[in-house]
Amino acid sequence: MATTTPAGVRAHAKHGGGAGKHAPAEHAPMTHRQIMEALSGLLLGMFVAILSSTIVSNALPEIIGDLGGGQSAYTWVVTAALLSMTASTPLWGKLADLYSKKALVQIALVIYVLGSAAAGLSQNAGMLITFRVVQGIGVGGLSALAQIVMAAMISPRERGRYSGYLGATFAVATVGGPLLGGVITDTSWLGWRWCFYVGVPFAVIALIVLQKTLHLPVVKRDVKVDWAGAFFVAAAVSLLLIWVTFAGDKYDWVSWQTYAMVGGSIALALLFVLVESKASEPLIPLRLFRNRTITLSSIASMFVGTAMFSGTVFFAQYFQLARDESPTMSGVLTIPMIGGLFVSSTVSGQFITRTGRWKAWLVSGGVLITAGLGLLGTIRYDTDYWKTAIFMALLGLGIGMMMQNLVLCTQNQVEPKDLGSASSTVTFFRSLGGAMGVSVLGAVMANKITDYATDGIAALGPKYAALASGSSSSSIPDMDSLPAPLRTVMESAYGHGIADVFLIAACLAAVAFLITLFIKEVPLRTAGAMAQAAGEETKASAGASAPAEAPEASAVSDGSASAGERVPSWAAVPATGEAGPEDGPEGTQRFAAVATGATGDGEGAGSGIPVHGHVRGAENVPVPQAAVTLISLEGRQLGRSVAQADGAYALDAPGTGSYVLIASADGFQPQASTIVVNGEPVAYDVLLSGTSGLNGVVRAAGSNAGVKDAMVVVTDVRGDLLATGTTGEQGEFTFAELVPGAVTVAVNAPGFRPRALPVEIGATGVTRAEVVLEAGARLRGVVRAPHGPLADARVTLVDAAGNVLRTATTGPDGAYAFADLDTGDYTVIATGYPPVATGLTVAGADADGHDIALAHPGE
Repeated sequence: MATTTPAGVRAHAKHGGGAGKHAPAEHAPMTHRQIMEALSGLLLGMFVAILSSTIVSNALPEIIGDLGGGQSAYTWVVTAALLSMTASTPLWGKLADLYSKKALVQIALVIYVLGSAAAGLSQNAGMLITFRVVQGIGVGGLSALAQIVMAAMISPRERGRYSGYLGATFAVATVGGPLLGGVITDTSWLGWRWCFYVGVPFAVIALIVLQKTLHLPVVKRDVKVDWAGAFFVAAAVSLLLIWVTFAGDKYDWVSWQTYAMVGGSIALALLFVLVESKASEPLIPLRLFRNRTITLSSIASMFVGTAMFSGTVFFAQYFQLARDESPTMSGVLTIPMIGGLFVSSTVSGQFITRTGRWKAWLVSGGVLITAGLGLLGTIRYDTDYWKTAIFMALLGLGIGMMMQNLVLCTQNQVEPKDLGSASSTVTFFRSLGGAMGVSVLGAVMANKITDYATDGIAALGPKYAALASGSSSSSIPDMDSLPAPLRTVMESAYGHGIADVFLIAACLAAVAFLITLFIKEVPLRTAGAMAQAAGEETKASAGASAPAEAPEASAVSDGSASAGERVPSWAAVPATGEAGPEDGPEGTQRFAAVATGATGDGEGAGSGIPVHGHVRGAENVPVPQAAVTLISLEGRQLGRSVAQADGAYALDAPGTGSYVLIASADGFQPQASTIVVNGEPVAYDVLLSGTSGLNGVVRAAGSNAGVKDAMVVVTDVRGDLLATGTTGEQGEFTFAELVPGAVTVAVNAPGFRPRALPVEIGATGVTRAEVVLEAGARLRGVVRAPHGPLADARVTLVDAAGNVLRTATTGPDGAYAFADLDTGDYTVIATGYPPVATGLTVAGADADGHDIALAHPGE
């Protein structure tokens, strides 16, 4: 037989025929194909966001020169976009927790398109900086929402499998952006303005693709956006960046302007914290920082952002101003860094998916970023390119390992409802570090270049000193117009000044590396945010301590998990569950093993580190014959045990590490737990929650035979539908995983009278109900007039007590019928002509041929 269950109660279940075929499954795991279809538009949007940031990098020296700006304007064109991206990222993240993620991605794309089109029309550096702010708002939404949408669809454990696609998109856009920007700038009939126009078609295509492919649940609840928090965080960051940009140039570092701006920024930051502590829907929930992993990841992201943005944004100036390369070639020469980023993000993602271990990659990334930037700090304008290429490759490898994994370990620590806020918080601090780093180090670089140029020009003699003093020191020089000796001095000054920036960025990267050493490694979850949310909905609707599909996980360790860090749950699914995003036999095997604890290789290994304990049910009653299975994080079965009469079990783990322990027994919900083995025997007791079910049989009164294909409907006390199904060959029906409490069971079948009865479903075990259906008699006939059958005549059925039971209207053939009648005496009244009442007795299943003749007197 087939049954159906409420949406979310069996999110992974496959149903057979009957009504079950159409059971809702909106929370079921997405297949690889579904994920790739949804990612297509999302990755295209990410491509647009990254392209907008990279395409202008090689064109900036010419853009700023054409618009009449100086080094400060050069820095602010980059900083303005980073600033607006930084300030808007938490807001985008919070909105993603409250509204449609798909609509928000599309809105971000529209904002980006408008900002890009306007930036291409800029007539001076001020206009360009203003429209870059608009661009940054859109890019901030795309950057934050891409991570959030991926986390909603894909579990942390599986996300590494798809990070390669994100890395490829990042690499193509990062390599293609500077190349395309250089080609556009070097093409006389296009000009640099097309650097802003070229991304618009990609954004429009992304809008169309997203509309067709991205389908995510929409949150439907009353919301209140924390606009005050958004204002204060934007104001605090903006004031701080304005200070670091102009300090040392427009005013001294120690001056009243510094005191005013720094003090104002601190005051605004404190107001932001105060607003967040009182907001019902805070922009950045302060409670997130009680978790050490999130706090450390946010701080590390800030230093990584400083190192990453500062270490890469000045490459265009180095290659064009220190090495005399064209904008196109300066893009080509940065390929080693992008290649390293692509390789490391792809390879690390694949290994993380297979092993579930991520911290080694995070720490290694910190080492490589520090080493790469430190070595780049030694370059000069005449350094051999092959050395510079190796240094850039090391930097790219480190960024690829570190950047995404800081977001991954944060997303792995939060509940689905905080996913957007937590993801955008890490992105916020990364962007904040980048914006501050570009501003501060840009100012440092300008001062260093001035000092180096002054010293070099002084050595050339008064002739060149007078020539150099005729040009503005704050503007970017036109190297082609300078005499050879003066040009060499300026190229050397730029090479040395930019190297100093890399050296400072290396120190900041070292701080990020040290912080990552203190981040605890927590096993990655195997369910995406949508699946986790579905499990929470199931738990709430069932009123039980843990849902059948996503049981609460427990952790056994030596105390390595710090306070505030939660070992994530593992979903235990039925043996019939879909493999979800894992295609192929490996994914199916993993889900089936978790679901059933079936026997297989590794049963009773007999060697290794003992894992033992008891399996108990309600009130600590032992659960004998419970199957206990130990599996690896890759889904391979390592051992199996059957609980004894007192519930005791024992098996062996092959060595130290993290494992998953699954316990299942008839009449109980399966339980999955993460255990950590550290070289000593582990004692762990498993508590199983009982499952509630309903089964029974539908029989015919008199014959006591089972009624096949009867429709059985179960509703709660409010009348909400809980389950439906049809009876089998012997009239049997079964419903699993129902909410304990009072329900109504209604049954109907052809030839029988409908029946409804109340049933109380127990808290544990299976409740049985037997439904007896009475055969329903049928009364049929024809109402006739002198000229033949009478249409539209009204026929009323009255029982022996005079109660009107049914009414009917005859059809064109004069026929009428009443079904589902009890045996007994009835009166049939027909009107249309003068009424006629006739009596009859219904004794069997049918009373056919009860015709009624109507006529006027004398006819």
